[in-house]
Amino acid sequence: MNTRIISSWAGTRRLSLAAFFLSAALMCTLVAPASADDKQEAAQLVEKSQMTLRSFTTDSSMGAFRDLIKEARGVLVIPQLLKGAFVVGASGGSGVLLVRDGNADRWFGPAFYTIGGASFGLQIGGQASEVVLLAMTERGVTSLMASSFKLGADAGVAAGPVGVGIAASTANLNANILTFSRSKGFYGGISLDGAVVATRGGLNEVYYGKEVNPSDIFVRREVTNYQVHGLISEVTKLACSAGATGSC
Repeated sequence: MNTRIISSWAGTRRLSLAAFFLSAALMCTLVAPASADDKQEAAQLVEKSQMTLRSFTTDSSMGAFRDLIKEARGVLVIPQLLKGAFVVGASGGSGVLLVRDGNADRWFGPAFYTIGGASFGLQIGGQASEVVLLAMTERGVTSLMASSFKLGADAGVAAGPVGVGIAASTANLNANILTFSRSKGFYGGISLDGAVVATRGGLNEVYYGKEVNPSDIFVRREVTNYQVHGLISEVTKLACSAGATGSC
């Protein structure tokens, strides 16, 4: 009996330590300077984002997501959001933003972003998730295009409905941004509400060959990169609304 208790305690302690070090690593990632491998990282993020959208397409529990993306004005894809906690929790990841031109139903981008947050309370564990944020309003898109903003404070955020047979009608349509995720791992205690989203200027610069900001990419449309063609095709296929014209 005592042996089992000691063994269980030891396993929990190892998990706690692992979660603690993951939390610390995530915090460091959010403040790390741009590396020499930025160009490769940018290309991989675009490719992985396309794969994430494809996986959401084939997931039977993502019916509401497939309905709601048809009305979305912007899509932020985070192929891997890591979460870890040991009393203090941390989450972090990088991804790409695409924005729709409502008049022509065309999509532009990407711009590169990082997302991270911290929480306090009784929590333990670690998790890796694929996350997609849908900007459902102009305010949501405007917030995402800022150099930095906080989910829930600068734009209302809510978890999108997930489950087999769940319809888009069950979503909180008052929210500016809806979040969807697919997760693996053990975790309890973190929400994206309060997470900070910020541009990754280094990745934007190496991807387009010059220093640019989200307005240059989405409003003035001064830059483009042929490597994004597959991702644009994927989001266009998902998001084309009924009766749309142009690229649909």
